[in-house]
Amino acid sequence: MSSKHVAPVRWLKGSPEIPGDKSISHRAAIVGTLAQGRTRITNFLTAQDCLNTLAACEQLGAVVERQGTMLTLEGRGLRGLTRPAADIDCGNSGTGVRLLSGVLAGQPFTSVITGDAQVRSRPMRRIIEPLEKLGARIESRPGLLCPLRIHGASLRGTEYRSPVASAQVKSCLLLAGLFAEGETRILLPAASRDHTERMLKAFGAQVAQGQISDSAQTHWTASTGEWVSIQGQTPLTAQAVDIPADISSAAFFLVAAALLPGSALQLNNIGMNPTRTGVLDVLSRMGAKIQIDNQREMNGEPVADLRVAGGDPLNARTISGENLIPRLIDELPILAVAAAAAHGETIIEDAAELKVKETDRIGVLVAEFRKIGVEAQERPDGMVIRGGEIRGGTADSHGDHRLAMCLAIAGLVSEEGVTVENPECVETSFPQFWRQLDEVRD
Repeated sequence: MSSKHVAPVRWLKGSPEIPGDKSISHRAAIVGTLAQGRTRITNFLTAQDCLNTLAACEQLGAVVERQGTMLTLEGRGLRGLTRPAADIDCGNSGTGVRLLSGVLAGQPFTSVITGDAQVRSRPMRRIIEPLEKLGARIESRPGLLCPLRIHGASLRGTEYRSPVASAQVKSCLLLAGLFAEGETRILLPAASRDHTERMLKAFGAQVAQGQISDSAQTHWTASTGEWVSIQGQTPLTAQAVDIPADISSAAFFLVAAALLPGSALQLNNIGMNPTRTGVLDVLSRMGAKIQIDNQREMNGEPVADLRVAGGDPLNARTISGENLIPRLIDELPILAVAAAAAHGETIIEDAAELKVKETDRIGVLVAEFRKIGVEAQERPDGMVIRGGEIRGGTADSHGDHRLAMCLAIAGLVSEEGVTVENPECVETSFPQFWRQLDEVRD
């Protein structure tokens, strides 16, 4: 078992290079494969998850040329995909499995898609049932788990009401809807990240969206929801895509600098999609000093430069609500680190979705926090964290890239440092994390 010790520091200073957005990189590769012509992608995230999705696109017939983070991808169009000669292996990427399953459901061939042990334990009922409603036939392991054998079919547009506000479910069905006859309409109990809608529109798809009124969704407990529709069988045209830096990766540096007095970090070209900026809202409410500069758009995605300065200690807050949690679901683990060093008791609620990520990020994080001296309590849909000082010690990432980086940041702000076991899993989303951390630490 490998490990990495992260010692406490006085402050962080500099401008770490934040990699391209993971969610947008997945979508750029997939949508580029479905387009006619040559798509050029800059700042593609060359982490293992996205490289696995890119390899899957090549299995389906896309021709890819890559030089570092720059890609040229010759698409196949909606009707030009080829049957993969072997199973599609998405590794640790649940996003890859769910999005590509939507594409495979509309093909005139049978294919198998799978992933590593973590992915094979993640719930797939949430995409299997709606894809079968569109007309696909899917075989799975008991419990509706991967591997999935997808018997593609001529799909028919339909309306589907999702019980969860999941961008992966929505995106899966939008991609399947590209191949369906007529309109596919998805209703969700709350807004979720909309990178797929933006990407599809940029490539020429007929996508519409809006909010659902209270009276229209009394079967949900949420007070607001969203609907998205796509008109099937509309050809896509290749585009140039410049991918912004990933706010989920930036969040680790934002929290570290906010917790260390005297810190000053500049984070450039950060994606500011409003479905993803909940972490900024919460950190600001906790007292973090974050300045947003140079706001602009890149390929339909809002982008800005962020400056964060360490100052007074942060204060605990309750983090909850169906309109907030989907906007920061991936950042909740690093916000839990902020809470562990803040004054007071932080309560995280409405976040049961954390239990079905790469790990059970509620149970595992609480258990590992206790090993490094953080007082934390697990709840069915979140956790309670009593803030103060983080003592330090040894904790295990359990192969979860976000937990590994969280534990590293905890080490920076701890009394004794934290030894992170299984640190290499950061390769799935932020391969240069350890180097970037070394370059800005005192």
